[in-house]
Formats: sequence, structure tokens, C-alpha cells
Amino acid sequence: MPVHSLDLLDLPSLARYRRDVLPLDSARTLTRGNPLGAAALFSYLNPRRHIYTAVSTDGAVSFVGQIAQQYGETFARLSFLAPSAALNGGEIALLDHLAAQAGEWGALHLLAEVDEQCMVFKSLRKSGFSMYAWQRVWRLTDALANEGRGMWQMPSSTDMLSVQSLYCQIVPALIQPVEPMPRQPAGLICRTDTGLQAYAALTSGPAGIFIQPFVLPDAVCVPESLAALLREIPNRNGRPVYICVRSYQA
Repeated sequence: MPVHSLDLLDLPSLARYRRDVLPLDSARTLTRGNPLGAAALFSYLNPRRHIYTAVSTDGAVSFVGQIAQQYGETFARLSFLAPSAALNGGEIALLDHLAAQAGEWGALHLLAEVDEQCMVFKSLRKSGFSMYAWQRVWRLTDALANEGRGMWQMPSSTDMLSVQSLYCQIVPALIQPVEPMPRQPAGLICRTDTGLQAYAALTSGPAGIFIQPFVLPDAVCVPESLAALLREIPNRNGRPVYICVRSYQA
């Protein structure tokens, strides 16, 4: 099955599949919107990000897929596959091609987030993907915004050592290569008299805010602190807020 890099002749396919796309990166989709939407096209202008889109043809169907890698990361992510309605094994050659491209970038891992009931899950397994965690994503309601106040604050540069120590206590060593350690104070911390209790990593975009929490199993400021997050997020401007919890977090 021929596979090639996206070119100008393939642009009509992108427009046709705009409403038939399977997102494979939860944080990016929830903060940036449809990966084939107009806003996503501006990502190509980001010099700190590798982005590669490829097309494969299987009879009358053309499959489109994309991978992306942030500057300095040792892994890449599958952004999307399309058309979602036709994904039933014919996209395996495309997946193999995208994995090879990620390898050329120096990525040690290629990540995809997909429901186990989705047809493409089988294709990912056949292409060599293996499961490393389950996750659930909730949208926080504004009814929580008035619960708990002043529990979160922006971390200082000196707080990052405590944040990284918290990360190492929670994230298993096997997962750490694909769950990067926080290195910049881009989030919020919850602290009590006994020390750092939780860190909420924030990913923001025009469509929403995505929270990846790291919480001590015996933390004393949960769930009240999670309820207070909505109020404490800086520059929220009415955007929806999502929180993701992975299976390795007790």
C-alpha cells in the first residue's frame, strides 16, 4: 500500500475528513480543538515542534495520519487518524510509516490515546503498540468553583525540586520515559503544613485547559483542593477545564 508525505494534492482530503477524524492526543484535542480544524494548521508555524502528516491509499479510501514531537521530548505522539469511519485494519501501513518517521526524529516511543473498544486499537496492537496505562478524563463543572479557596499557588523555581520529588513518588519508573518530569513551573501546587501535597500540571489552549494532577496517596487536601482548582487557574477566561487521572495513580 503506497504511503507518502502530505502534499498540496491531498489538501481536499483533509477538508473532507474534518468531521470524520479520530483524535489520538487528548490534551491537544481538548485544548486546541479539532486536529483538522483551522486553528490546528497554525501548529505548523511552531519551530519548536516536529509535525509530520502522511497519506496512504487502500483502494478508494485515503487514510491520513499525523505525528508530533515537542522540542526536547524523547517521544512523539500520534495526533490523529482519518477517516475514523473507515479505520478497520487498512491503516496499518500508515501507522508503520509514521512510526518510522518518529524514529528518524530520534523518538524512543510513539504514544497514542485510544478507547479499547475502538477498531483502531487492534491495528495499533498489530503495529507493535502496547498498553502502558488507562486514563479517564473529566470536565470540571463551574459549580465547584466556589468550593475551597486559596489552596493552590504558582510554584517558584525553588519549588520544582519538591515537585519533581513528588513526581518520582507517584509515577512508576517504567512509565517515566513517556510521562515527562515537570521541569518548568507551569502549573499549580497545593501545600500544607506537612509539605507539598499535590501538583497540577496545566496545558492551555484556545479551546480549553487540561490538568494532569500528581497527588500524594495520603494527601489531606483532596477532594477539596481539586474543587478549588477551577477558581485558582490563572487567565482561565471561561474556558472549559478537564482533569485527567491515570491508572497508576492510586
